[in-house]
This record gives sequence, C-alpha cells and structure tokens, in this order.
Amino acid sequence: MKIYVCVKHVPDTAAKITVVADTGFAETCKFIVNPYDEYAVEEAVQQVQQAGSGEVVIVTVGKESAMTTMRSALALGAERGILVKTDNQFLDSNITGQALQKAIEQDGAPDLILCGKQSIDSEGMQTPYRLACRFGMPVATEVVSLSIADGKAVVEREVGGGAREVLEMDMPCVIGATKGLNEPHYPKLPDIMKAKKKSVKQIDIADLGIDLSAPQTELVRLEAVPERGQARMIEGSTRETVAELVRILKEEEKVL
Repeated sequence: MKIYVCVKHVPDTAAKITVVADTGFAETCKFIVNPYDEYAVEEAVQQVQQAGSGEVVIVTVGKESAMTTMRSALALGAERGILVKTDNQFLDSNITGQALQKAIEQDGAPDLILCGKQSIDSEGMQTPYRLACRFGMPVATEVVSLSIADGKAVVEREVGGGAREVLEMDMPCVIGATKGLNEPHYPKLPDIMKAKKKSVKQIDIADLGIDLSAPQTELVRLEAVPERGQARMIEGSTRETVAELVRILKEEEKVL
C-alpha cells in the first residue's frame, strides 16, 4: 500500500508572531508540523503496519525552511518525502492542490492520500477537496475513524452537534484527518536521527507546469490580535456591580 500524506509547515500558535509589511510575518518564530497533519501521518503509518507492507511518503508545498517540518514528519515513521519549493508562505489553495497533485502523480500511483482537515495558519479548509477534484477521487474530511478492506475505505466523520456519519468510499481516495482519529506518538531519538538521513526529493513549483499567473485568492492584510487589557475589579452591591458591568460592555467595550 502506498500512502501519500500532505503536510504543511506552519507557525506554532504558541510562538510570538510579528506582522511585517502588512502581509507577512517575521519567520524567526518557531515552526511546526500542522497539528491536524500529525493525525494523518500517524494514521498512514498505522495503516501500513496493519497491511504488513507499504510505503508512507510525505509531500509538502513550502519554502526551503519547510525541510525541518518534513524531517519531523519523517521521524514519525514515513519512509521518504517530496518538497515542492515555493517562496510564498500563504499560497492559494487552488495552486497548492495542483502542486500536490502533480508532485504525487510524478512520483507514483497512490492507494490513499491523507492530510489534515485544515491548516492552523490560513484555515482555508479547501485543499483536501481541491486535491481530490484534481485526481477525480472521493473525499471525506473531519474523519475520526478509518478502516480499509477489499479496496474500500470506511470512514466515520463528525458532522456537528455531536452527530457522526459513516461513509464507504472506493480507493484511492482523500481523507482529511482530525482530532480523535488516533493519538500521534512522540518520536524517539533513534527515529529522529534516522529521519535526518531519509530521502527528500526537492522540486521547484515552477517546474510542475502550473499556471502561477492564474487568478488566486489574495492576502490583503495580516493583523495581530490585540492584547487583552488588564483585569478590573468592580466593587459595590450586586445591583451596583451589575449596572457598572453593563455600562462598561456598552460604552467602553461596545459589545452590547
């Protein structure tokens, strides 16, 4: 079984991110594997182990610096990687889908493609669908359970309000993973050291035959979330404190 896992290089949400020139940010902050993609990598490794044979290939579209994220994903058990290099951190999801599809297609025939349901930076939630459309494959996201048998993938996915639905899809297909699908393991030191020597093929996005001048989603502006103000203690009787709280919410915070 050959499984491709699409992984994104994203800033750590716990890091201090400084906006630069309205549409960029200082890339000195810490970067990590997109958390939803970790579930996808873990699931791919487990599925190959259950099948008894196969290969897990990490595919990333990103800058040269994304190599560190790829090594982290490879340490989780994947055999090799493919990095499609671009200078744009916030690449349009349509272009991303095309780049992933062409890179995978050049490499081989997938039995299954896994990715996170979304990335934590742009949160477009479109890439799984665009990738599936490019391949002409069925797709399911928000997946919390996956079983494979007789060329079929049976998934259980969250649909909101605590409800879930079960779908059966022909393989190959695209699966968007989310929390609950598994529990990603922490790589051990030998796995981290081995990952540094695993093969990663690098491809320039310009060499994939994609029309990069086609209309794309445009990033207009990035804004840092304002820091929260200091806590304020309101004193007085219950009636007085409630009245003062309502006044603050109306006149100062303007949320009522």
